[in-house]
Amino acid sequence: MSILKALEKRKTENPGGESRNGGETRVDDRNVVPFDKNTRARRSTPPRVFVEEDFRIGTPRSASSEQSDSTIGTALPDLKTSNTAGATLDTVGSPRSVRKPLPEFARWEVEAERVEPRLVSITQPHSTYCEEYRTLRTHVLHKSQRRKLQSIVVGSVNPAEGKTITSLNLAWLLAQTDGVKALIIDSDLRMPSLTDYLGIETDKGLSDILSGTCSVEETIVRLEPSGLHLLPGGEARNDVAELLSGPRFQEILREAREMFDYVIIDAPPLGVFTDATVLINQADGAILVVRAGRTKYSAVDRILETLPSDRMLGVILNQSEEVLNESTYGYGYYGKRYKREESIE
Repeated sequence: MSILKALEKRKTENPGGESRNGGETRVDDRNVVPFDKNTRARRSTPPRVFVEEDFRIGTPRSASSEQSDSTIGTALPDLKTSNTAGATLDTVGSPRSVRKPLPEFARWEVEAERVEPRLVSITQPHSTYCEEYRTLRTHVLHKSQRRKLQSIVVGSVNPAEGKTITSLNLAWLLAQTDGVKALIIDSDLRMPSLTDYLGIETDKGLSDILSGTCSVEETIVRLEPSGLHLLPGGEARNDVAELLSGPRFQEILREAREMFDYVIIDAPPLGVFTDATVLINQADGAILVVRAGRTKYSAVDRILETLPSDRMLGVILNQSEEVLNESTYGYGYYGKRYKREESIE
């Protein structure tokens, strides 16, 4: 049974999120899965957070796949796309406090043929896959109108589950939004990878700032043509948890908040290192990326129990077994079926 079918079955069996105790029905509206060490190993159904309303990242209905001749929000020059790629994707302009003027950062032109192909916001801006990321962007923009949501950590339980691809696609699309200044930070300092994904080279990064050899303004790079700003990871190192939990990183995050409307933080895997937990406790929100057929429900349970539930924005199901194919949409890439129903939970 696929994960999506399992979710639907669980939702049908318990549509209101109700639980029974001693013959009485009560509604458990917590966002944390109850701990039960006796049944943890036998879990075969998704954690409750996968089906709760508050944990839904978005729906395909919140993005439109219709195309027009507008060039607003194009991912790269000479690529025409729809208005949904730009500032007006089902969003209402939200008032933001005046940010500190941006200094003149170094610039780097991003070339589509050199980037990681899964960065569909750059390589396939017209595709259905990119629409899914626009849906995620819309969800983030709407959430930020109701609560403070300036710094967002994107993490996963294990490596190779899609957190870096998700954070880069989300940040690139946020930077395209009219009036929004966005920064992405590579905080996976044991294995920095954002520059490799983008096909660019930098000589310093976050680890260098933390070690005191350079400043934030000397390290940030502006990526063209989207206008996204990047704080690379820099030189790989092992004392990451100590550095990220120290006062210097808090100062870096404070400076970033003063300059940018959104700060997306690509974090190390939660199930391997404690670094991401430290980051989530300092950020305004967090998104957990899980991979269909790979991430275990018991591992998600274990991770969620250690995280502040008020900061968890939702869970993204990546690479489900229901895959799009060329005959359906004309794009033979990876992803999940683009349905006219909620499919990202």
